[in-house]
Amino acid sequence: FRRNWSESSLVEDVWQSDYAPYFHDNGPSSTNGNMALFSISEDTPVGTQIYILNGTDPEGDPVRYGLTFEKGSKEYFRVEPKSGNVTLIQELDREKQDEISVLVSITDGRNKVVETVRVFVTDANDEPPEFLNLPFIIDIPEDTAPGSSIYRVQAVDKDMGSGGSVSYYLQVTLHIPFAKFTIDGHSGILRVKPGETLDYETTPTHFVTVVARDGGGKYKGKHQVLTSTATITINVIDAQDMPPSFIGTPYFGYIYEVSVPGSEIFTVYAKDGDQGTPNLIHYSIINGSDGVFDINSTSGCITLTTYPSLLKNELYEIKVKASEVGPNDQLLDYDITTVTVRVVDLNNHPPTFYGENGPQSKFEVTMYEHPPAGEILRGFKITVNDSDQGANAKFKLRLVGPGRVLRVVPQTVLNEAQVTIIVEDTSGIDYEKGPTLSFKLLAVEIDTPERFSATADIVINLLDTNDNVPKFTSEYYIARVPENSPGGSSVASVTANDPDSGPWGEVKYTIYGSGSDLFSIHPTTGLISTQPWTSLDAEVRSKYNFYVKAEDSEGKYGLAEVFVTVTDMNDHPPEFDDKLLEKTMIIGTPVKVEAVDEDAESPNNVIEYSIMTADPDNAFDINANTGEIKLKPYIKSMEIVQNITRQKDCRWSLVVQARDRGSPSFSTTAVVNIDITEAVRPALTRSGPMAAFLMKSRDNPMRALGMVTVIISMLVGVTVLFSTAMYMRNSKSNRIMPARRIIKRRPRDQQPWTFKMPGVKFNDPADKFVIGDPESGPERNTSSPRPKLLPPSAPCLPPPPPSNTRPSDRPRAVPTISGALASKGSKKAKSNRRKEGNISSALVSELKMKLEQKIIESNQGYY
Repeated sequence: FRRNWSESSLVEDVWQSDYAPYFHDNGPSSTNGNMALFSISEDTPVGTQIYILNGTDPEGDPVRYGLTFEKGSKEYFRVEPKSGNVTLIQELDREKQDEISVLVSITDGRNKVVETVRVFVTDANDEPPEFLNLPFIIDIPEDTAPGSSIYRVQAVDKDMGSGGSVSYYLQVTLHIPFAKFTIDGHSGILRVKPGETLDYETTPTHFVTVVARDGGGKYKGKHQVLTSTATITINVIDAQDMPPSFIGTPYFGYIYEVSVPGSEIFTVYAKDGDQGTPNLIHYSIINGSDGVFDINSTSGCITLTTYPSLLKNELYEIKVKASEVGPNDQLLDYDITTVTVRVVDLNNHPPTFYGENGPQSKFEVTMYEHPPAGEILRGFKITVNDSDQGANAKFKLRLVGPGRVLRVVPQTVLNEAQVTIIVEDTSGIDYEKGPTLSFKLLAVEIDTPERFSATADIVINLLDTNDNVPKFTSEYYIARVPENSPGGSSVASVTANDPDSGPWGEVKYTIYGSGSDLFSIHPTTGLISTQPWTSLDAEVRSKYNFYVKAEDSEGKYGLAEVFVTVTDMNDHPPEFDDKLLEKTMIIGTPVKVEAVDEDAESPNNVIEYSIMTADPDNAFDINANTGEIKLKPYIKSMEIVQNITRQKDCRWSLVVQARDRGSPSFSTTAVVNIDITEAVRPALTRSGPMAAFLMKSRDNPMRALGMVTVIISMLVGVTVLFSTAMYMRNSKSNRIMPARRIIKRRPRDQQPWTFKMPGVKFNDPADKFVIGDPESGPERNTSSPRPKLLPPSAPCLPPPPPSNTRPSDRPRAVPTISGALASKGSKKAKSNRRKEGNISSALVSELKMKLEQKIIESNQGYY
């Protein structure tokens, strides 16, 4: 059977019971249960887990939790159905809502229990104090007694506990370090600080900053004190405690010569020192008027009561009194000032210039140019006058015109003065710059508002003097004239100027100097030309220089230098030394012909060479610039030469032309006979390279002699050096060494080394003749290889032999010298002398004999 259970609305079966789940009630201080009477701080961060719903099902079935809010209310929490974890999802504010109603539920899937619980929001110190009745504006009289209460400041704090209590204090700033007010920290009553008074005239308004501070409290785990500020505006109401004062002192008034009785002299002005509620001012004269001045008691205007001509003084000092008018028209506080009145002349006369006959606006004088500096121009008779009196008659003089040429004295004038004009810059008074000088003489008042002025024209007519020398347009002149120019040809034109007028400006030209004999100059035009008999030749002399002189009628003169260059003309043909030239040519070596052109300049003296005819034809080439003649490249031996000529004398001839590059061009020819020969190789091999060198130098014997001298000098130097070294070595040894003879044969395959002489250069490989050493032989085997000698160093001295020598000791090498000589090429031939072959051979043999003898003498130290 089944029955109903009204309290829990549960159904129980006959065969089975079903009980509803229920929450655990752990009390308000617990963080798990049904949240009944749970408290949470308003500063709890959103997202924080704040509670755990906890309940049980009697049958032990799993339960799920729910959390809802009443309709229309804000949802602050969310629950996780399975775990029951409750999370804060909205910020809390106790000041807006301090209690939250929540519906919590628990269900086992069949039965659901819903409970309504209240959650309390606890306070945190998150609200600053708030002032009431803002803005704070207070009006107080300036005579308020010190310590008087003037206002009460109120502020409230919505927080609870200490965070809701409020205290007050005034904020001190750098601009107002000593405030005139104080405030009670608990009640907020604002008072005038004891010992302080208010002054409307000094500070009509005060601005005071009041701070409201709470008692502090926890906020998000930290202690926090909050404050608020407000500005109190205190307007000070003026009280009658200040006397009047004059504005704009000191006061000065003036009486002019045109003033009449009743004329206004000056108006004084005073105001009450209490500007908040000022009183009216009454004016009066108490002293110094002498009965000639009056004052309006209301406006303060001082007037003249008589004519200026009746005044006895030029200066008056009037005492004026300004008094406050009280409520019953009684005079209260007052102030006194002094008004200074001066009787002055009216500025109604400008300065005026006078000549000998009265007022004058133009002054003129005639004088010579360049007067000395400091001279007074006495031709001017000028007077300046101002009829006013005092400051109205004071003015300055100034001369306007070409800068710093003249100056005027005096520069400052009072009433009247004689004007003097003095020369300051004599170079500015120059007739050549202009026959007339014009200036403006100005007189301008200094201390008057009108600044009256006057002007006069100063005109100076100049007379010329002979103060300039003739001057050429250039310091030097450069001219060029062809060498074939006829006598009387124009060379150059010079010009000199003399700015003086009349005869002083006329110039006469003359010419002089070491190079002027061949030239003349026109005395008035300055045209320079050659003498009628002059014949200029650039090859004889191409440069001339002389002076020209320009002189005026009084002998003042100027000079200039003239440089004349005689330009070369092509008037000389090239010339050979002889029309018939004899040359000997060794195959492979060129011969040279040379012609001379006596013209002075290029291209007239530049020569080009060419072969006009040749026998045989097409056998020679010639260098167009140097005149070197050489065989065609295919002619390399005497056999080819003999095949061409079909005879054994091998004597060929050709016609060579030398042509200059001038315009017109000139040329000349010469016949060149050439003997073709070939170097005798067997004889040269026996005689050595020196013979080859002498063979090449047979046309220049001085070169061969110089080379022989150099070689002998070097050999003598080597011998002296070698002998000195041997002597020094033997001097260090204190025993007599037995004489030994060491002979070492040279290896057969050893190459002779070449001794290169300085100053000798071989231009063609065919010119080198290397002489072999007939004494070359196989080298003996030694225990160690012998280093090769390095040319051209002198051979090293052998060390002294030890006393216990053995036959097996390695023999020492005897140094030898061999050389190869080559010709550098002969210079320009001046003659046709030739050396015979037998003479060259004899010279070579004699030179070789001397060389071998020197070598033997040098080797004596080895034996």
